[in-house]
Amino acid sequence: MKTKKEHIDFWLIQADDDWAAVDTLFKGQNYLQSLFFAHLVIEKICKALWIKHNEGNVPPRTHNLIHLLSTTPIKLKDDMSEFMLSLNRFQLEGRYPDYLTKMHHICNESFTNKMIGETNKLRLWLLEIVQ
Repeated sequence: MKTKKEHIDFWLIQADDDWAAVDTLFKGQNYLQSLFFAHLVIEKICKALWIKHNEGNVPPRTHNLIHLLSTTPIKLKDDMSEFMLSLNRFQLEGRYPDYLTKMHHICNESFTNKMIGETNKLRLWLLEIVQ
């Protein structure tokens, strides 16, 4: 049986792998896909945090970042909460083809670069908390 730490480490390793994919996709000009993976990175860190702060080792089956943190003692500043809400959009757009055309117009290089930069700030902050 896996320990709590092993469950947490699983999610953090997955998040680290996905973070490398964000860069690869961005460099390949796959901007929407890079933001989909940016969301996955934060989602997986949030799931590690959920495990850390709850009895169970299986986090809720949700992609909603705010919901994942709502059952932890982590308090988000308003700007972080707003950013996470914004990032939540990309888990939907990455999964459902009917959103793709609309989002491809928004996800240009400049917009995506800014979003990735903000994601990285959030990622580093969450990683400090989970350790």
